[in-house]
Amino acid sequence: MNEIEIRHKNFHQALKTLESNAHCQVIGDINSKSDFNNNVKWITGEDENGLAITTETCPYSLTWTQIKAEMDKL
Repeated sequence: MNEIEIRHKNFHQALKTLESNAHCQVIGDINSKSDFNNNVKWITGEDENGLAITTETCPYSLTWTQIKAEMDKL
């Protein structure tokens, strides 16, 4: 596993710790607040064709600081 894959794994694990119902897609690296704001697509549901409905705004009131703190514990 390379560093980016490890960060993705840790990000998703930290996210589930903080918000067990959260679903998202990470496109690119997730190593900074900028990455968190630009590379995460939050899944809020699905359309009539079963495709994900996404938003760029975290619907769970989570911040990069909170997630990073959990990632640092891993």
